[in-house]
Parts: sequence; C-alpha cells; structure tokens
Amino acid sequence: MNPLIIDTQNMTNHLSPVIVALDFADEKQTLQFVRQLSPELCQIKIGKELFTATGRHLVEQLVNQGFKVFLDLKYHDIPNTVASACKIAAQMGVWMVDMHASGGQRMMEAAAEAVSQFQQRPYLIGVTVLTSLTQTDLAQTGVDRSIDEQVMHLARLSQQSGLDGVVCSAQEAVILRDQLGKEFLLVTPGIRLNSKSEDDQRRIMTPKDALAAGSSYLVMGRPITRSADPVLLLQQINLGMI
Repeated sequence: MNPLIIDTQNMTNHLSPVIVALDFADEKQTLQFVRQLSPELCQIKIGKELFTATGRHLVEQLVNQGFKVFLDLKYHDIPNTVASACKIAAQMGVWMVDMHASGGQRMMEAAAEAVSQFQQRPYLIGVTVLTSLTQTDLAQTGVDRSIDEQVMHLARLSQQSGLDGVVCSAQEAVILRDQLGKEFLLVTPGIRLNSKSEDDQRRIMTPKDALAAGSSYLVMGRPITRSADPVLLLQQINLGMI
C-alpha cells in the first residue's frame, strides 16, 4: 500500500510529512534500518551522534539513494563559521539544515546568503526553544519570557533573517502558523503516538493533532525506529489514521 499525498498546510509536494530521526550509534545499524524505507515514504534526519560517528560519508550515501536528508546539527557560532558550515551542507546535497535562532540575526542572515546561489539550496530552519525544555529550564538560562513568548520572538527573528522556518513544538504551531503565514515551515519534534508518553521530550503531541495544529513536518524517532513494523506505521501516519 502506498501512502497518500496529504495536505499538511506546508505547501510542499512531498508524499509524507514525516521526518524519521535516525538516532543510531553507527552506520551499520542505520543502513540496516533504512533498507526498510523508501524516499517516497518519509524524509530522514541525521543528528549530532550519528554524524559524529560517520561524518559526511553517510549523509552523501543516503542523499545518493534519493532520500531528503535533514542535517540536524543545530549550528550556533559566529556568522562566518555558520555560513561556511551551511555552504558545505548545501554542497553535500542535504535537503534541510538547522541552527539556533538565539545565535542572532547576523548569523542567520549570513547562513541564508551562503546558500542563496545554490540551484537547489537546503531549507534553513531556526531552532527556537528545544522541546525538552520546561518553563523552569528556560528560566535557568536567564530568559524571563514564557516559552510561548520566546518561541514567537525567535521565530519572528528567523523569518526576518531570511530563514525558511523554525523548529518548534506542535503545541506552538497554531499561533506561529497564524502569525507567520502559511509558507513558513514548522518542523515539530516531540511527536508521539500516545500524548501521555514520557521521555526526554516535554511538549509533545500526536501526529494527527500536530498536522491539524499547522505543523509542516513531524520529526519522529523512537516511535518509528523501535516499531515492530515501521513501514506500516509510516503508512498509517501518511494516511492520517493516527
């Protein structure tokens, strides 16, 4: 059974709104899992642990297999360094790359400029407030705003700086979609099959509810990678069943 094309309000032509987080420790485990998937079924995400273990080799291998790869390294550095990193990511053929919006407008503008000349440039996504953080956690960093206020502030800054969207929780998607428009991408981690799941994510939502709230893409790791039948689960999500 092939997944249906679903209108997720993200104005893209992808068959699936799901980005599968490949949270494995090495290349062997990763490729063993990915062999079950297809580029039509989902996008895939490579984060810090896997990239540190395998480097650009695995990224380029998956890109060459036709997968749209989200390189999730959350850049946060001086503008020139982040711009250079984004340019290299574009040369690797990645589909999406992210950076901490708290790095500031000059940093994000430099990143946008660095990839602007690529015929098929990656989406640039700003990280607002990590979905693992609670209000108490945020206050401990010296931020006095509420989580919602800080997310909105950093999302507006990202948009003004030329980024394509932000990482946020699905719980913030409704107001961001309303305030920032239908073209702005909302990439939402913290997606769980059960809204009462307990792990390191705090601001969570189910796939169906997140899409209804305005999420563009759903980042899902363990619920899919540890599933007995990840392909069936992805098809059910793509069909809007869960």
